[in-house]
Amino acid sequence: MAGQRPGGESGEGPVGLPDEAEARAALTLALRQRGVGARDVLTAIERVPRRLFLSARHHGLAYEDTSLPIECGQSISAPSLVAFAVQSLGLSKDHAVLEIGTGSGYQAAVMAHLAARIETLDRFATLKDLAARRFAALKLENVKARQADGFDGLKQKGPFDRIIVTAAVETIPDSWVQQLKPGGYLLAPVGSSKQVQSLIRFQKADGVMTAETLMSLRTVMLQPGVAKML
Repeated sequence: MAGQRPGGESGEGPVGLPDEAEARAALTLALRQRGVGARDVLTAIERVPRRLFLSARHHGLAYEDTSLPIECGQSISAPSLVAFAVQSLGLSKDHAVLEIGTGSGYQAAVMAHLAARIETLDRFATLKDLAARRFAALKLENVKARQADGFDGLKQKGPFDRIIVTAAVETIPDSWVQQLKPGGYLLAPVGSSKQVQSLIRFQKADGVMTAETLMSLRTVMLQPGVAKML
């Protein structure tokens, strides 16, 4: 991971921190070169200021293609992983999406430019509150952050055209399958803790879930319940 470069939040910093719009454009170009071909996804990435989803000490790394620490001991995914995951969902403007694992809210903000409605859940109230403030600052009125047990999903707001999970599970809960519309996609890392996991795209058809492995990755395991603190 590259070291942090000090500088202002916008404009040319004292050591050459690029203008934020320029940095976003450079990131989308890098993602295109890495194989992200969906123009709508690249446009959404370019429209969302990733810096807003990070603490001040990490602003200099906001447009690097790397994961970074956030509050509650969690992390924000690298932009390339966000782009590949969102691209694989095949979102359209009439879709309702359930995201399990809000984190910083960055991925939900990207999806808000691509789908009709985003419901995002996190077990940490702190992360939910921070994400909600960021969505409000960006005037993203089609995203709702909630504190909830991700394993339960969000039955009262379903069913969903797409479900995306940001932490790994060993098996897919029945609640998620039940809340997915026929023909819908469910994207989740599947595997065990501290081992290489598989990012799998499931599709629900005629009551059967088919599975396609998209890539290998390492991520934290999804934890049950809601956090009593934080």
